[in-house]
Amino acid sequence: MIDFGENGGNRMPIIRVEMFVGRNRAQKAKITKALTDAFIDSAGGNPVGVRVRFTDASKGDWPVGGTLIADRGAS
Repeated sequence: MIDFGENGGNRMPIIRVEMFVGRNRAQKAKITKALTDAFIDSAGGNPVGVRVRFTDASKGDWPVGGTLIADRGAS
């Protein structure tokens, strides 16, 4: 049985990425590999234990400075 930390084992690193919708599967795979490699290079460990979680948001769901990005015409 693999212990991912729920039962007191070593905690797995979770890297959360929040970004606008529009990246495809290949781009997300490339981002995942780069983040995993950077984490292992910086902190050590086993790449198998690194988790990456993507959250895609629309520009209508992401306000900055009191204004939705969609309403600002930002790209």
